[in-house]
Amino acid sequence: MLKDLYAEAKNHMQKSLEALEHHLATMRTGRANPAILNNIKVEYYGSAMPLNQVGTVSSPDPRTLVVQSWDPGMLKEIEKAIRDSDLGLNPTNKGDALFINIPALTEERRKDLVKAVKHYAEEAKIAVRNARREALDKAKKMEKEKHLSEDDIKRAEAEIQKITDDFIHKIDEALHKKEQEILGG
Repeated sequence: MLKDLYAEAKNHMQKSLEALEHHLATMRTGRANPAILNNIKVEYYGSAMPLNQVGTVSSPDPRTLVVQSWDPGMLKEIEKAIRDSDLGLNPTNKGDALFINIPALTEERRKDLVKAVKHYAEEAKIAVRNARREALDKAKKMEKEKHLSEDDIKRAEAEIQKITDDFIHKIDEALHKKEQEILGG
């Protein structure tokens, strides 16, 4: 009964952590990382398709991304989608592939990115705390309905708090790692 409650809380918290990691992976850090193009949608025969479903993105060196379309006629659409994105990237069409030079970040842009990273991390922490609150509410409800002892509930609260602290620590680690990547990079 309580184990299910812990598993459910962990699951919610894990999803919050994964959402944070997804956001962080798509942020530009001054290094060529194919993941920064993950959110790009390309108009493909009337429907918006993720870039990774119409071509491949590779990084031959730390400052360059290469996008190759499986349908050579789609390069213009891919180029337009990348230019129209909020990433500030300017692809060069070489006929068979797009080459994207990743410029070094300015100090001001680095500070803005760090602010955004902190915002995403705070959102993830709020989601984790909400999952904790829901789990605690369910535990209290179980106390009344299932006649759990006060000691059982105290142990449940302690376990839920331990799980929460673990996920908050993981979020802080992800935040710190991304900050270092942005500021060092």
